[in-house]
This record gives sequence, structure tokens and C-alpha cells, in this order.
Amino acid sequence: MNIPGSQQAFSLPALRSLGELAGSEPVIIIDTREQDPLPFARLKTQGGTLVTGDYSVAGLESLFAVERKSISDLVGCCIGQNRERFERELHRLRGFRFKRLLIVGTEAQILKGQYHSNIAPKAILGTLSAFEVRYDLPVVFCETPESAGRRIERWAFWFAREMVESVNDLWRSNPRE
Repeated sequence: MNIPGSQQAFSLPALRSLGELAGSEPVIIIDTREQDPLPFARLKTQGGTLVTGDYSVAGLESLFAVERKSISDLVGCCIGQNRERFERELHRLRGFRFKRLLIVGTEAQILKGQYHSNIAPKAILGTLSAFEVRYDLPVVFCETPESAGRRIERWAFWFAREMVESVNDLWRSNPRE
């Protein structure tokens, strides 16, 4: 068994009737419009066009989505037409089983006003809180792109694992004769 956090690759449990999945691992889909993709060290990646979000898992694109923003991108999404476009994106995320708004940076950077805008830090953090409630969307801060990549890898692995386990449970509850 591979232990998440070790240097080994993640591998999923085999489906009861699909033993060829034994040892397989999730693949992270990076949206082709993502201009500066996060670094991923442990899981394979491939490009693809996602309906919403910047990162997903191959085969689970309609269930798993992570929208990534830098602090400066986030600030730009808090005003005017950019906000309207961004809120449409967040609205689309509501239908996903697993969704996150991942901010590369820290809340302290926002509080200190370390961005290029006249928007008050309190307004940005208030907007984030409103988005969390309005769109049922957890907001997660990761200090560096590397830590953000690791976080997405962990989410992708554990989400894919749960999906495989759910199918295994389905098989176990319907024994074949």
C-alpha cells in the first residue's frame, strides 16, 4: 500500500471486477487556458479543456474541480466585470461534488495590502467569505505554488480513491450468482 506523503506514487485500490485498475493512479487534468500551471511532482498530468476550474482528475471532470487564483488575480476578480465573470465561474462550480477555490498566497498578504489595487483588504476578505457561503465553496490558501501543487495532488488522490471505494461498495452490495 502506498502511503500518501511518502515519495512513492499514489495507487488506487482495484475495482472488484476490473483488476487492471490495480496500481493505477489518478491523472491531473490541467486546463489548457491555465497560463502558469502549478508544479506537480507525484502524479501525472495532461492538458485538457475543462468546462470550469483550472484542475481536475481524468475521468472525474464533472465531479472534481479546483479553481486557482493568485492574490493579484483574486483582487482583480473582486471588482466590476471581472467579478461578474468570476461569479459565473463560481456558480458553475456549485454542481461539483468536490470543489475548491485555491489561492496561492496568504491571508496575511491580503491583510497587509500586498497587491496592486486600492481595494481595502477587509473588502477582499469579506468577498471571499461571501463566496464561500453563497457558492458552498471552501477557500484554501497555500503559500507557494509548490505547496498548492502538493495539495491538489492529495485531493485528487483521495477523491479518486473514494470514488473507487464507492464502486467497490456497490459491487459488494450486489453479489453475482
